[in-house]
Amino acid sequence: MRHALEMHDTKPLRIGFIGSGFIARFHLQAFLGVRDAKISAVFSPTPSHREALAAEASKMGLGPCTPHPSVESMLRSGEVDAIWILGPNSTRLAHMRAIHREVKAGRASLLGVACEKPLARNLSEAREMLRLAEDANLNHGYLENQLFSTAVRRGREIIWRRAAPIAGRPYLARASEEHSGPHAPWFWRGEEQGGGVLSDMMCHSVEVARYLLTEPGRSRETLRLLSANATIASLKWTRPEYAAQLKEATGADYTRRPAEDFARGTLTLEDEAGRRLIIEATTSWSYVGPGLRIQLELLGPEYAMEYSTLNTGLKVFLSRNVRGKAGEDLVEKQNAEQGLMPVLEDEAATYGYTLEDRHMVASFLRGEPPEETFRDGVAVVEMLMALYRSAETGRTIALPDGELEDYVPAVARGEYRG
Repeated sequence: MRHALEMHDTKPLRIGFIGSGFIARFHLQAFLGVRDAKISAVFSPTPSHREALAAEASKMGLGPCTPHPSVESMLRSGEVDAIWILGPNSTRLAHMRAIHREVKAGRASLLGVACEKPLARNLSEAREMLRLAEDANLNHGYLENQLFSTAVRRGREIIWRRAAPIAGRPYLARASEEHSGPHAPWFWRGEEQGGGVLSDMMCHSVEVARYLLTEPGRSRETLRLLSANATIASLKWTRPEYAAQLKEATGADYTRRPAEDFARGTLTLEDEAGRRLIIEATTSWSYVGPGLRIQLELLGPEYAMEYSTLNTGLKVFLSRNVRGKAGEDLVEKQNAEQGLMPVLEDEAATYGYTLEDRHMVASFLRGEPPEETFRDGVAVVEMLMALYRSAETGRTIALPDGELEDYVPAVARGEYRG
């Protein structure tokens, strides 16, 4: 690993983005609230996309940012200290291999690499992502934004400081995330994304729940995974009228190769004292409401914590006479432009992206492992694969399970029929 910068050194961490889509732009907004960092480079396979994101980063005062025609060009430029892997799931392992190859050959020098959720499409790929990062002696961070939501962190701190020492540790965490469907076409294709909504969104739910159940200051590995049980279904997007809409919009044909748009999972764990803990998670692409809805609960013997992103302090009402263009200017995945509408005044901060990026930058500059590393990313993928296998086999999966090592979900194999 390249020697980390001293914190009194004023040189910012120069970050290169791999990817220029929806999530990359969320990170751009987040970096407005991050010190000691700049977005110096971007690679996207589409020239117009990388040029547009580079121009946007520079305009926002986060650059100057240079677009690059390849990952190798960006790594060899001498303009980057760390890489944020933000491209489609199907490309992440290839990008990590390129990073590993350039660093091992001495053609690139990096302080760290961070990767968006999920770390990979299956457990085999996830373990290879971790192996490559460690073999290249790179500090690595797993970008799971919900752990860094200000509400999540504040609620967890209060529960574990005020309630748990008196009444006992929390034992049940519930997490749900729902919206009306992804933005980019590749999300809808099981072989590219690695699955459907369970892969796309339950990666958030299981990890934020595991985080809430973990005593502050302790590793999440202190919680041992015992079993997984899940159900998946395609409730909306295989209906003929919606399948036709989806095919026209994305090219994905859900009459032939659907992915699940609903998933329910239950994970059983135990702590170091052998006490049983439960995670309940629900996700869907078939929720039609004001927009993206994230709901979290943490329950213990004499207390409870709850949070919903749609219970906002700011709301606006627009009558039926106010007719404007459709968009997402009030909340992510917005489904209406009229009526009483919740407004998230700073989505990047509310969803945790700002604190997440701030933490990763500080960790890389200090040369310290972040709170979430690729090891956590591997643990998340193991939970997802156990849930997929449970749904496919119709039974509860006891863990550890060696069959998960090479398992690919039926959705990703093209064998799921809804």
